Amino acid sequence: MAENTYDKGRLNLPFVGHCTFGKKPVCLDWDNIDADVAVMGAPFDMGTQYRAGARFGPRSVREASTLFSFGHGGAYDFEDDITYLPTEQVRIVDMGDADMIHTNTEKSHDNIEFGVRKILKAGALPVVIGGDHSVHIPCIRAFDDQDPVHIIHIDAHLDFVDERHGVRYGHGNPLRRASEMDHVTGFTQMGIRNVSSSNRKDYDAARAAGSTILSVRHCRELGRDGVLAKIPDGVRYYMTIDIDGFDPSIAPGTGTPSHGGFLYYEVLEILQGLTKKGDVVGIDLVEVAPDYDQTGNTAFLAAQLLMNVLGYIFHEKGKSA
Repeated sequence: MAENTYDKGRLNLPFVGHCTFGKKPVCLDWDNIDADVAVMGAPFDMGTQYRAGARFGPRSVREASTLFSFGHGGAYDFEDDITYLPTEQVRIVDMGDADMIHTNTEKSHDNIEFGVRKILKAGALPVVIGGDHSVHIPCIRAFDDQDPVHIIHIDAHLDFVDERHGVRYGHGNPLRRASEMDHVTGFTQMGIRNVSSSNRKDYDAARAAGSTILSVRHCRELGRDGVLAKIPDGVRYYMTIDIDGFDPSIAPGTGTPSHGGFLYYEVLEILQGLTKKGDVVGIDLVEVAPDYDQTGNTAFLAAQLLMNVLGYIFHEKGKSA
């Protein structure tokens, strides 16, 4: 039976069947991942400082992604005149979720790191759906035996807090923890704005660690090409995308919304341009908390962004039509 075609087999509408990312095959044997992309959920939200609920992010993004389960063999973009993610060229699997040990951040993070290491060992691109932003810490830690990476960070918040009352692994700490890793060479942090969880010393520390910090207004003043010019060329990029980098008018389903955020195409065009500058080697998308958005639009935004970015990545690898 042919997969994802209209003329053979099942019509397989989005609301039919099992709810995996993009309705892609399941791979629960983490020692035998045979794919270009492996999607893993990290349903951890014990690092939140305000509203919880991002533990349900992976399920909501998976469900939303079924809308984009292109049954005709890929996603044709008439503006680009390209069919992205042709099923015969880009193999995507959903490996389920890392196990969460309630109240135990260390073990939960270890389980996330374990999953990402399995993906990297298989030679696939890891795509991790959180969960709160603390899950970035084990994700990027798993790259410690890989070539160096430059982190592309989309967020309303700097997330460069060192320690408060002993808290070092919450969702305000991930970029600071990443800066302590030898395989992280620098950062481009975009969307940072207004009152935030970080103080002046945190901003100084971020810049000292090699970060370029751009607010939404900075990005709009620079334009896409101006922003891309500030990102190093020809390096390996790791994307960490906090959904609250987007404006709450289009992404209300998050624990710490911040007005004045990005609109969809502002981020999409920057990330599309990024894929032409170097190799994207990992992605995490975090802080979707679906209970704060009864319309489901936040999850749809997250799923659509991931699908498009994956299409751009593999087009640059020659896997498109």
